[in-house]
Amino acid sequence: MTLDQIGSAAKKASISLACEGTQRKNAALIAMAKAIRENARFIIEKNSEDIAAARGSIKDTLIDRLTLDEKRINSMADGIESVVALPDPIGEGLGSHIRPNGLKIEKIRVPLGVIAIIYEARPNVTADAAALTLKSGNAVILRGGKEAIRSNKAIVDVMRSALEKEGIDPDAVQLIEDTSRETANALMRLNRYVDVLIPRGGAGLIRSVVENSTVPVIETGTGNCHIYVDSLCDLDMAAKIVYNAKCSRPSVCNAVESLLVHKDVAELFLPYVKEKLDARNVEIRGCERTAQIIPCVAATEEDFYTEFLDYVISVKIVDSLDDAIDHINEHGTKHSECIVTSSYENSREFLARVDAAAVYVNASTRFTDGGEFGLGAEIGISTQKLHARGPMGLNELTTVKYCVYGSGQVR
Repeated sequence: MTLDQIGSAAKKASISLACEGTQRKNAALIAMAKAIRENARFIIEKNSEDIAAARGSIKDTLIDRLTLDEKRINSMADGIESVVALPDPIGEGLGSHIRPNGLKIEKIRVPLGVIAIIYEARPNVTADAAALTLKSGNAVILRGGKEAIRSNKAIVDVMRSALEKEGIDPDAVQLIEDTSRETANALMRLNRYVDVLIPRGGAGLIRSVVENSTVPVIETGTGNCHIYVDSLCDLDMAAKIVYNAKCSRPSVCNAVESLLVHKDVAELFLPYVKEKLDARNVEIRGCERTAQIIPCVAATEEDFYTEFLDYVISVKIVDSLDDAIDHINEHGTKHSECIVTSSYENSREFLARVDAAAVYVNASTRFTDGGEFGLGAEIGISTQKLHARGPMGLNELTTVKYCVYGSGQVR
């Protein structure tokens, strides 16, 4: 199918899907999850072909993102089933009132329509996106990276077959199989059919979409996340938080990329945290003052702006809470930021002044996730301020409609 045909089919499917009831959508989701489990061997086989083709051309941490096994496929299916349990936002009343002329004006939640998603080597996004858009009554056009094309095609084929068996238009979930840059650029200009475009990936991808798209964009994903270790804090707790945020899964957007340490605790804390990070061979890129305390690679100014997505962390010693906040607001990507402190006043100031979708006190940034927030699955972490911010769950994939009831009124 051409891109225009895909868009036209998605628009048609979105109109019919918007009218489907919760029970029918949930039945389709259950069927999709079951089909993914039943076809696990087929999906893993196609995924192994992607891995073989990608190995050597992308970093090992990105290979980890790409890899599917039995456990991860079951997790994908679990994720779809978790959406079944979530309240259906469509049709929710958001308020009503009656005007002096007798008009009743009601505000309700409705689907966005056709959502296009451009993402990189993460085939689990394919299932997550399909589940969330379906439950919220939207059709989705998926454009994954070339590294995951075989995996994505297998997953989409399985889900579309399940939808068809349930009597749901399978064109509600479509995959663009041409992974060329030209097709991606054309998708960014498919205003005739696409209502919203969501890029999910690294800084380069998101910047390209924001700069080139004529379709409205919701920015997600880039996470140059910071942890600030205050002068007043439990250093053992701080080291555990830093280790978890950096090492539990460094290739994801909520992993910490930069560590700021107050000068008063730097001499005690830096050797201690380095010992923990050394266990995972984390490369430390430190400022001049850091280098006077621990062995490290000399950090450049660019390092403090970088989302490494790897076992690399930038470290800077700061003189005050003000310096830490200023550094974060200048270098961060408005994703997730953390302060480790025992001072209530410092925590409140940090929460108030740091500009980010999620701001933490004494907890790992790795919790920025729809499921961890108790919101169910999410399509990404929005780092912008308009329409949606933070984990993008079902409500964030909707807009509003005003329904006006009259009895012959004219103006």
